[in-house]
Amino acid sequence: MPLNRRKFLKKSAVTGAGVALAGAAAAPAAQAAEKKKPGRPAKRYSLTVMGTTDLHGHVFNWDYFKDAEYADAKGNAMGLARVSTLVNQIRQEKGRRNTLLLDAGDTIQGTPLTYYFAKVDPITAKGGPVHPMAQAMNAIGYDAAALGNHEFNYGIETLRKFEDQCRFPLLGANALDAKTLKPAFPPYFIKKFHVPGAPPVKVAVLGLTNPGIAIWDKAYVQGKLTFPGLEEQAAKWVPKLRSMGADVVVVSAHSGSSGTSSYGDQLPYVENSAALVAQQVPGIDAILVGHAHVEIPELKVTNTATGKTVVLSEPLCYAERLSVFDFELVFEKGRWTVESVAASLRDAKTVADDPKITRLLKDEHALVVEYVNQVVGTATATLTTVDARYKDAPIIDLITKVQEDVVKAALAGTSYASLPVIAQASPFSRTSEIPAGEVTIRDLSGLYVYDNTLVAKLLTGAQVRAYLEYSAEYFVQTAADAVVDTEKLTNANGRPDYNYDYVSGFSYEIDIAQAAGSRIKNLTYNGAALDDAQQFVLAVNNYRANGGGAFPHVASATEVWAESTEIRTRIAEWVTAKGVLDPADFASVDWKLTRNGTPVF
Repeated sequence: MPLNRRKFLKKSAVTGAGVALAGAAAAPAAQAAEKKKPGRPAKRYSLTVMGTTDLHGHVFNWDYFKDAEYADAKGNAMGLARVSTLVNQIRQEKGRRNTLLLDAGDTIQGTPLTYYFAKVDPITAKGGPVHPMAQAMNAIGYDAAALGNHEFNYGIETLRKFEDQCRFPLLGANALDAKTLKPAFPPYFIKKFHVPGAPPVKVAVLGLTNPGIAIWDKAYVQGKLTFPGLEEQAAKWVPKLRSMGADVVVVSAHSGSSGTSSYGDQLPYVENSAALVAQQVPGIDAILVGHAHVEIPELKVTNTATGKTVVLSEPLCYAERLSVFDFELVFEKGRWTVESVAASLRDAKTVADDPKITRLLKDEHALVVEYVNQVVGTATATLTTVDARYKDAPIIDLITKVQEDVVKAALAGTSYASLPVIAQASPFSRTSEIPAGEVTIRDLSGLYVYDNTLVAKLLTGAQVRAYLEYSAEYFVQTAADAVVDTEKLTNANGRPDYNYDYVSGFSYEIDIAQAAGSRIKNLTYNGAALDDAQQFVLAVNNYRANGGGAFPHVASATEVWAESTEIRTRIAEWVTAKGVLDPADFASVDWKLTRNGTPVF
């Protein structure tokens, strides 16, 4: 580990702000406060811990895909510039010396802003820029942040450079070196809060990340890092933090609270385990929850071993909300004890941008706006994802066509060149649109919002059939005579849109009157019934190829090719080369929804 990261592991406790970091020697036990005179009230202290999560590169209240101020149907506002104003307000209310500011991960991926400084003008280049998220979070004064899974999307080199640029530690107690099984990042952070006339209050923050990184970013982390379960690592570290004199233990966890996993049984660890950590591991006072992109003002979980209440809160993603934990502590019998914890949310739409953050990053913002508005072609018709969840939409066919072409070119001259290439794609967004006329990078980026890369896998016809059946579980079973409400037709059992796949090259029906597992009807290839033994090359994004969504067969299938160029970039290259984006070059109606053979639409 380079010396500039070891500073977080070796820094000793200091006076004043009183900050110690992972691996630091525990500060000597504070001297007991003077004995109270009879009747003298106990010493009390109020502490406020603020938290964000899943920022995904949102500094400003700006939609780079629409080249306009961000707006949604609920009137939300987003961005660190807004959060900075909220943080300033709370620091003024509570006193800055009585506050702590944390994040629960997924920081450096998610917008053209983050893509630009990872790929177009990368922070890893010699003399390269400082990442705008590091600039903003440093300026706001974050104390620590947990690692999110998307921190690994651009590779470990980019993550380590970002880490170097942050003036706060990136925590990951369950991000271990694959060879030594020792923490590859600081596991925890400790800060002392000074109380007049009493020993300082020691607050420990344990950072936990998502085990799914081992699947989702396998290409970057395999053989280098390993990610055990959150419960296991919390059970290891929380007692250590308490033995080091921590009066308060807060966990910043990039893991939702639902207890579910999107990767099935591919890992022995739970993806969304924050509530399980609270329930199973004694000694935790509060958990800042991330990863799930849901809003939880306050969730109380009872620890089964102690009967004590652990308070959880998850702020809405994209810096739309700020979680606020208010702790009340009392000094009795020579130690500080947490008397109560209450969590609430503050809303970014209630405040204006902090002009300090706006000024700091206006140049970076302008660069990215100019980049995404570059014209790369002309569309002959408007393409939209409005009904792409339940109708075969040309705009999704564009993605599969590009993926097919890239893989066919890559396999030319190899032993796999004679095999048919098929492709998958998902309706990521319900609002993407490529308008007729000039097409920009912004339009294409809005279609493919993730930084996925392309992989080629071998599947048989039978495996493709199973893949399609699993995908069709996305639809709610609907009787043949029932009224069809498109708002209630999809997302069965909470399945997100990005885990529903089109697969190109076939003709098939999805009979939603049938039970899950028996919905794919009239599946043909080249006009004939699918041969279960025939081999295909599936052009698939790396998230799905590594097991994301738990689609059958694909994760274990033979990989014949892969690349590190983003699919979004490949789409832009394809459109640029064509010059004209004409649906006649890529669109076809391959599938439709039916009920007992009758088309739904």
